[in-house]
Amino acid sequence: MASRAKRPKVESAEAPVNRDQETANGLVQFLDWCVQSGLLLSSKVYVSKEGTVADYGLVAKDEIEEGELLFSVPRSAVLSQHTTTISDLLKKEAAALESPSGWVPLLLSMMFEITSSESRWKSYFSLWPDFSSLHHPMFCFQEPCEDEDEEDDEKASKPPMMVPMADILNHVANHNACLEFAPECLKMLSIRKISKGEEIFNTYGQLANSQLLHMYGFTEPYPSNTHEAMDIQMQTVYDAALQAVHTEEERKLLREKWEFLTELEIVGEERDFVIGQSGVLTEEELYSTLKVLSMSLEEFEEYKANDGWEDDDEDEEEDLSSLDNAVIPKLKPAWKQLLHNTVTMRLKSYRSGLKEEEAALTNEETYRQLSKRERDSLQVRYAQKMILHRLLELTE
Repeated sequence: MASRAKRPKVESAEAPVNRDQETANGLVQFLDWCVQSGLLLSSKVYVSKEGTVADYGLVAKDEIEEGELLFSVPRSAVLSQHTTTISDLLKKEAAALESPSGWVPLLLSMMFEITSSESRWKSYFSLWPDFSSLHHPMFCFQEPCEDEDEEDDEKASKPPMMVPMADILNHVANHNACLEFAPECLKMLSIRKISKGEEIFNTYGQLANSQLLHMYGFTEPYPSNTHEAMDIQMQTVYDAALQAVHTEEERKLLREKWEFLTELEIVGEERDFVIGQSGVLTEEELYSTLKVLSMSLEEFEEYKANDGWEDDDEDEEEDLSSLDNAVIPKLKPAWKQLLHNTVTMRLKSYRSGLKEEEAALTNEETYRQLSKRERDSLQVRYAQKMILHRLLELTE
């Protein structure tokens, strides 16, 4: 296990003295703006660049109990397509600005406001990183829909927004605060007891390091990220099954099985199986794929005749469909072998091995010499390989 590359610890609970006067002035302006905008900040926390994992963060000045309000942001202070100065223009041109993500109006809002000397968010922008630093992009929030059964077009009515103060909080999987959406404001609440001097962490979602790096420009040191997961292309399972084929008849049958799985939309050319730390996350898809690809000709013909429907009378088989780490060793030998061969093939796609990665992580001098991008890449690869090697052990 890797033991290096820890995040910095908080050394003091007292508000630190800022070294850079420009940074200090920007922070003072921002905090003044917060007061003027009606943003309420608890006296038990303060914004700081010291004792935080990345750039600005929020630190506990005193001990905080679970459920305490850390700050609240009135909706009028939130930057969105509805609060920007050009809101009327965006509304007028809404049809031309439509996109599945809803990002276009927000991006235009930010571009206009950040270039306007009269913007009411000018002091808020003073804390933003300049464009020469792209390591840690600003975090945008998207309000969840109240009704999970809403249609897709209704869900699109919840566009992303920039939430001052909330986007200062850094992310870890084991976070200690969360954002709640109320009609009049957004509230950041503690979700567990927080010690004096501890950093306040929000969550950006249940994201693996590869997703964090892609979306926000950072990773969590192994093994901190409890949401770590990795993808295996569905095509890799087919390729692994093809390696065990010896005759043209077997190759034809395998191709027919794969085409049938494709018709059922269980597999796809651009799709992946997702493996987490506790087992397979896309369990139904992988379960069906292993099952069908391991069938005899007679079994497959019957399966195909029923359009993929079966009466599973065996309780054991239904229990196995979860595909968690406790179940995988109990799979049928043919299934385990196919999964084992798939994992082996996936590991061959890396240029380095697990021991090499672990040596780089545990050697403090070697790790320190790596660039930030190299360290992030190493954290991603190592966590992925740990998941794959665990699968290898489970399918032995």
